[in-house]
Amino acid sequence: MPTAYIALGSNLDDPRHQLLEAIRRMRLGGLQVYSIAPFMETRPVGFASEHLFLNSVVAVHTTATPEELLAQLQAIEREMGRRHKSHDGIYSDRVIDLDILLYDQSVVTTLELTIPHPRMCERAFVLQPLSDIAPELTIPTTGATVAQLLGALPS
Repeated sequence: MPTAYIALGSNLDDPRHQLLEAIRRMRLGGLQVYSIAPFMETRPVGFASEHLFLNSVVAVHTTATPEELLAQLQAIEREMGRRHKSHDGIYSDRVIDLDILLYDQSVVTTLELTIPHPRMCERAFVLQPLSDIAPELTIPTTGATVAQLLGALPS
């Protein structure tokens, strides 16, 4: 059964509750969540906000294809009150954000989906929680491990 790594983030309406609720909904939807990274508080990246983010990464086993998994995660975002994704790289506060980081060692490039996530290797708020649960995992497009990528980020 394929393994996917999913990033979670929230900075509105009790972020801890939002992350736990998203994980609960993933499980209800049939995803076998088998590892949850410790939640970490971070400043917003790419926009200014008075609200700090809470971020995590979960590892799941799934029978869904990458496209089906994307649809499932987008449905959870909508059900939880997410109104829109970023547009043209402009980010804003959000109740919940769910992103597929990796799906086994697959490389997927479609209009709707890019795996590995295109900016994951630049983001400490993604790499740190991913490293907490899978430090030796190799990113297929770089050949580097999560721990190596995290160590290469500027302080």
